[in-house]
Amino acid sequence: MDYEYYMELALEQAQKAFDQGEFPAGCVIVQDEKVIASGARQGTTQDKPVFSEIEHAEIRALKYLETIDAQFDPARAVLFCTMEPCLMCFGAIILSGIKKIVYAYEDPMGGGTACDLKKLPSLYQKCEMDIIPGVLRQKSLDLFYNFFNKETNLYWKNSYLETYTLEQKMGRVSK
Repeated sequence: MDYEYYMELALEQAQKAFDQGEFPAGCVIVQDEKVIASGARQGTTQDKPVFSEIEHAEIRALKYLETIDAQFDPARAVLFCTMEPCLMCFGAIILSGIKKIVYAYEDPMGGGTACDLKKLPSLYQKCEMDIIPGVLRQKSLDLFYNFFNKETNLYWKNSYLETYTLEQKMGRVSK
């Protein structure tokens, strides 16, 4: 499977979110080398009446699976996302049955993929998860850098994620 190709598609979703003033996270779910679901982050702009911490790209892609005609087989699916899934999304991905996550940019503030599943309740302990980080990391970093550099952006302003991203881009922190 061409991880970079599918990550480019997730980056297109992130670019759509960015173009709408949203946090630039995107996701695609691939099964049998076909994209069967996609999602882009919503609910982060300050100028809209509805602010949401639930409408993450991964959650939106998982919700989209409910509308497809194709037979979803989580054992054959791979989830690609432009930022490491948070705890909420990681839990939803696990519960969906998807066994492989490929992400571009780490989330040092809220990433959930480093959780030790063996220390969680039995529902999660038996989950086998293959996690591949860093695919097209620089492209995703560039998009997040552009987001945090926008004067109009207030989402996660002055957060550790913003500081980390700006430092990564400026080369002050090695990864």
